[in-house]
Amino acid sequence: MDRNRSPQGETARILVEFLEVAITSVVFLKGVYPSGTFERRRYMNVVVQRARHPELQQYIHSSVNGLLPFIQKGLVERVAVIFSDSNNVPIERFVFKINVNQSYGSKLEEVDLEFSLKSFLIKLPLSQSIMKVLPPDCRWEITTYFRSLPQSGTTSKDAEMWVPTDTRQWQQAPLITPIKSMSSEPLGVQLYLEHPSLTEPEA
Repeated sequence: MDRNRSPQGETARILVEFLEVAITSVVFLKGVYPSGTFERRRYMNVVVQRARHPELQQYIHSSVNGLLPFIQKGLVERVAVIFSDSNNVPIERFVFKINVNQSYGSKLEEVDLEFSLKSFLIKLPLSQSIMKVLPPDCRWEITTYFRSLPQSGTTSKDAEMWVPTDTRQWQQAPLITPIKSMSSEPLGVQLYLEHPSLTEPEA
């Protein structure tokens, strides 16, 4: 079966489209850029934000769409939006933990899948009270955690665009705050916030 037309391929396509919208929403909610950097759009019948700045839009789009072949194969475990201080020490991480059932062979119910993902876009703006205020000199990046490292020789140039991150890691286990989770075969998604432990050493 053509992988792109398989349930896993269709699921990956929907998920990548969703992640692009959700990550843009996260960046908008954190106030990293002036509000004029974004414009209101409707996605899955929910009002969302779309990046107007070409470089911002392209960074999010290319980063997330570059994951498509790896999500199809079940190689991607987590996609994180990491906000760090000027020393590259993380302040806050938005983590999308994903699982695509590789053995699922039934017909994909796109309506059910999109309905479940839609709830994340509704919940995100309601979660601002648990988010941290960022310093003015903060930076952010999209980081992917793979279940196994993709081999550049077997996945053409898709693997080569992903490089090790310079962002420092916390020494203590983070504080985790769940935001939303869903399970609609063949896809499972959890979204949660990570903050440094109260006992985390100062940088």
